[in-house]
Amino acid sequence: MQNTLSLDVGQFSCAGVKPENQDWCGAHLPGEPQLQVKGAAAAIADGISSSPVSATASETAVNSFLKDYYCTADAWSVRSAAERVLNATNAWLYTQTRQSPYWPDKNKGYVCTFSALVVKGHEAHLFHLGDSRIYRLRRGSLEQLTRDHRLWAGSHRSYLGRALGVEPQPEIDYLRLTIEAGDLFILSTDGVHEYLSEQALISILGEYAGCPDSAAEALATAALANGSSDNLSALLMQVISVPGCIQEGLESPQNLPLPPILKAHERFDGYTIERELHGSSRSHVYLATDDASGEQLVLKLPSIDLSDNPAYLERLMTEEWVARRVDSPHVIRAAATRRPRNYLYTVMQLVQGQTLRQWMTDNPNPGLETVRGIVEQLARGLQALHRAEILHQDLRPENIMISATGTVTLIDLGAARVDGIPTSVENTLPIPGTALYAAPEYFLGDLGTPASDLFSLAVLTYHLLSGEFPYGTRVAHCTTVAAQHKLRYRSVLSETREIPAWVDATLKRALQPNPLRRHEALSEFIHDLRHPNPEYLNATRAPLLERYPTRFWQTLSGLLLLLVFYLLSVIASHT
Repeated sequence: MQNTLSLDVGQFSCAGVKPENQDWCGAHLPGEPQLQVKGAAAAIADGISSSPVSATASETAVNSFLKDYYCTADAWSVRSAAERVLNATNAWLYTQTRQSPYWPDKNKGYVCTFSALVVKGHEAHLFHLGDSRIYRLRRGSLEQLTRDHRLWAGSHRSYLGRALGVEPQPEIDYLRLTIEAGDLFILSTDGVHEYLSEQALISILGEYAGCPDSAAEALATAALANGSSDNLSALLMQVISVPGCIQEGLESPQNLPLPPILKAHERFDGYTIERELHGSSRSHVYLATDDASGEQLVLKLPSIDLSDNPAYLERLMTEEWVARRVDSPHVIRAAATRRPRNYLYTVMQLVQGQTLRQWMTDNPNPGLETVRGIVEQLARGLQALHRAEILHQDLRPENIMISATGTVTLIDLGAARVDGIPTSVENTLPIPGTALYAAPEYFLGDLGTPASDLFSLAVLTYHLLSGEFPYGTRVAHCTTVAAQHKLRYRSVLSETREIPAWVDATLKRALQPNPLRRHEALSEFIHDLRHPNPEYLNATRAPLLERYPTRFWQTLSGLLLLLVFYLLSVIASHT
């Protein structure tokens, strides 16, 4: 039994009785590591007979999908990568039609049906527009996984409800499902499946089991014999084996032994250990010199006590994987790989400076402008992660470095979640980060979003300005929506802090327990932190109680005391 994804593909396409073949199909089975990172892809397209250029549309749709999908960022989820490619292809087809003599008759433009399959790890991802189809044959049972986007205007008249190139924005059906060894996926155009019954399909596929090329040709031949008057195309993808564990794009922790505890001046796997930077029950971090290049680097080794914790080891390897795929001066970088490793550990570039926690100890009362500078750099690092569909999930002072020149860098990516890599880590951690900085939705058991990182950044901003937390320690105890509704934001304003009220309003919005009520983007939060939002100005002029609670109650108490003295004097004058 193989421990990797293994597939076999076969395909066949012909014009049939028509003079031109307007169908197009294709597949790509990449080698490692791309097969783990991006998966295998197959696609089929069918032009419409009324269009003289739909053959070009079909060919373009399939070829661009199979090429451009593998040019997308490794960290993107399959759905995001595929849909971005399809949106770009659709835009090109739509534009070609508008610039052609066939506009505005869409039935003569660059239009085609489209169905695609991406198999990655333990999952299959389906994308579909039109009336081509994708089936799955599992243990002798055939299931149609797509639905035909064909609208009927009568008993004998129909037209496509969806297709590539018809509208500026395509409406793409998406389906994600788990695969198992032995699954057979069949992609076909209507010239094939409309002329074969379900039983005929099963019979032919069974007769040519293990020979996908022959099976694809047999399906087309049988449909032609049954009177098909259309082009005929079929593509088969057979799942031979699936991975034993989901480690897509990562070095499997099971493949390497855990390293021993190291000492200064010790040689280890091509490095010389200079000193230990940090040690805990979970990991050991060392400053080391690469013997080949002389470069100083940081090695992070898992604790031997965690050898039977594959989720933690997987999380450790994810950290370096993420660092290799995000290019930002505010996110730590992985060191260049020059040789194979004999042990399980990560290698990162050295970030000079001090942690934000130490900086806060040395600078207990930073000014608003200083805080803005730190937060804006952190936001740029988070934005780089989010563009790659990666959530940081553990923003806290210990995970941030400040250099002597003031550059701020995120240095710990161990809790990061990558949409393109569904790992087992998420199921083993109560929350992915540190409770004081974690967003409330994590305590409800929800997955994080970019709004969750925004919340953590706002908590850090609040803490830098005040040394306190907006909800104290109560967020971690609110494990229901009802409990979170009772949370009350504590204003950051104080008589001892020179902070505008509109800055407090900005923080209050970013720190809403409901993520839908926060800023829509990090850039919006950063803008409002520096530029007064008119909405906040209007809202912050009135409530003196919220802005200066101590002064308000002192003044009110003084007035009440004067009123008491006045009433006593009035009473005394009448007695």
